[in-house]
Amino acid sequence: MSEVLGQIVAANRQGAPVGIPSWCTAHPETLLAIFSAYRGDQGPILVEATCNQVNQVGGYTGMTPAGFRAFVTDLAQRAGIEPGRLILGGDHLGPNPWRKEPAEIAMAKACSLVAAYVGAGFRKIHLDASMACADDGVLSEETIADRAAELCAVAEQAAPGQPLYVIGTEVPIPGGETAVLDHLAVTTPEAVQRTFALHESAFRIAGVAAALDRVIGMVVQPGVDFGNDQVFAFSSDRARHLAATVPLLPGFAFEAHSTDYQSAAGLSGLVAAHFPILKVGPELTFAYRQAVVALAHIEAAVAPPEPSRLIDIIEAEMLASPGDWRAYVAPGPREAAMRLYGLSDRVRYYWPRPAIQAALAKLRANLVAHPPEPGLVAQYLGTLVDASVPPAELMDRAIDANVGAVIAKYRAATGS
Repeated sequence: MSEVLGQIVAANRQGAPVGIPSWCTAHPETLLAIFSAYRGDQGPILVEATCNQVNQVGGYTGMTPAGFRAFVTDLAQRAGIEPGRLILGGDHLGPNPWRKEPAEIAMAKACSLVAAYVGAGFRKIHLDASMACADDGVLSEETIADRAAELCAVAEQAAPGQPLYVIGTEVPIPGGETAVLDHLAVTTPEAVQRTFALHESAFRIAGVAAALDRVIGMVVQPGVDFGNDQVFAFSSDRARHLAATVPLLPGFAFEAHSTDYQSAAGLSGLVAAHFPILKVGPELTFAYRQAVVALAHIEAAVAPPEPSRLIDIIEAEMLASPGDWRAYVAPGPREAAMRLYGLSDRVRYYWPRPAIQAALAKLRANLVAHPPEPGLVAQYLGTLVDASVPPAELMDRAIDANVGAVIAKYRAATGS
């Protein structure tokens, strides 16, 4: 199925308004909603994991690449999706998880990381050695390219001639911007040409020149991103010079990161500007959180004798362990609201906690035991619930509808 990626990129380069969403989440309910949205067709499904999220020592999800593959495959089968439709990608594969260590040690671990991903069957590989390690000082573009080539050599050894590569590192801040900005600088055509020239030279020196033919994308900044309370919208006018660069490049197009919360028109504009690969992550779990909190408000209106207290428990867990949200939420009178409702969706790191999982189970049980009236459902979810929907399915239907709206927006924009 991975060869389809090359076909999509080739068609986009020729001017076809086609692309593919890259679903960047490890949240099970969100992934189930994604897979449910694909049941009516046979399109490819691209799911990606990042180096911090999934790696050879478990990452923050506790999953190795092989473990993540098994996890995603199981969810797909539960949703009625043939595993053969899945394309797995590794994002920002490089020394980033170990950047506080000396470069020699960090790169050795990065090589093991790439080998683990490719060995587990991941076929879309983003090579990213842009993070300076403990003894690097200022990291040059040449060194970044050399290290990417070193990682590519490991991938080629693990699966000769099979991986498709994405290069380039001019990306938004992971998780969203943390400062208020007026606009973002768009990558220049000159920077694109220089990035490719450096990688081309480094790949040849490293003995992996053949892999250049399998570079399908370059990560550049088209001027889109989001912060906890702001979205930088795509402007085709500001990106027109960048888009005009693609026909001059040898066989690849661009990949857009942090496209979350862009409008349907903005996403379509990105595809038209030769960004066939659109990565989205926090907007998916934001939509999940939106549905679950709405259901919690419905539960409060029904007033069961033993409420789940889901929102209170989420708040308590986040306050007890602020490490995953503090840098993204400005202190002050709006802190509590932005902690729960911010676009960076820092809540996504807390769902696996036992107290929150127990509250979710209690919420589900209460909605089954005390079915809300259709008008109450409509007040919080924005639509009347189908009278034929059993109470036991209300929660899943609400999640599928909310997350499904995001999925539909991306699939429409990419013609998928």
